[in-house]
Amino acid sequence: MRKVLLLSLITVLTLSSCVSKQEFLALEQKQKETQDLLNSATVKLNSCLEEKASATARASVLEDQVSDLRKNNDNLQVLSAKGASNIEKTLESIKEKDLKITRLQDAITKKDSVTLALVTSFKREVGINDPDIEVNVEKGVVFISISDKLLFKSGSYNVTDKAKVVLGKVAKVVNSKPDFECMVEGHTDDIPYSKGVLIDNWDLSVKRSTAIIRVLETLNVKPGRLIAAGRSSYVPLVDNNTAENRATNRRTRIVVLPKLDQFYDLVEKEMKNLQTGGN
Repeated sequence: MRKVLLLSLITVLTLSSCVSKQEFLALEQKQKETQDLLNSATVKLNSCLEEKASATARASVLEDQVSDLRKNNDNLQVLSAKGASNIEKTLESIKEKDLKITRLQDAITKKDSVTLALVTSFKREVGINDPDIEVNVEKGVVFISISDKLLFKSGSYNVTDKAKVVLGKVAKVVNSKPDFECMVEGHTDDIPYSKGVLIDNWDLSVKRSTAIIRVLETLNVKPGRLIAAGRSSYVPLVDNNTAENRATNRRTRIVVLPKLDQFYDLVEKEMKNLQTGGN
């Protein structure tokens, strides 16, 4: 009876350390909404550029008309008050639109610059010649994907000494970017797994994630910046139809999530301005 109670307690403690599926889905939804916002901002930016070109052309025509009137009519001393006012309003509108476009471009450039700097840092520290390590950008998010054969022994969630060397390099980059969070995703193949308190591949994927997180903690990465997540076998890179493909699907992704609140606030604000007063 005591053994049963002890086993139940271990199971509760293990699973309680993991992020719930609802919390993980909320994080994914937040990332999707952010990407949708960026895509929408880009569309608005392109529309503004087209409107600016059209307005500039109209202003040029007006200026040519004014010049012709001055040359062909010696008696005309000044433009009508209404015509002059219309030209002024057109030029002012162009200036305002230029300012909004510049702000949007600066915000997007800032985000792209941060992403590029992060990728460069990872590739420099971790190395790009190891086929078991991949540094990439997906939907505007930087991630490093590490094959499980480099991190764990088969069927285990104990981190190998070799993996700790790689994770030390990852921690160095993460610690140099204090405004970033890291989500550690565990991925398995589709072969059912059950051992000890772990009842399936969900348990194994999250347990491997928390194992990586504990190593990062020992490397002085603040726990509040770390998110544990497991994807089980449901996000494969390739079909699980060969031993080689299953090995490819067994991996851990460290997803770097920059806190670009100012960037997103700026984009959202300028999009509202364009919708309400940019026409």
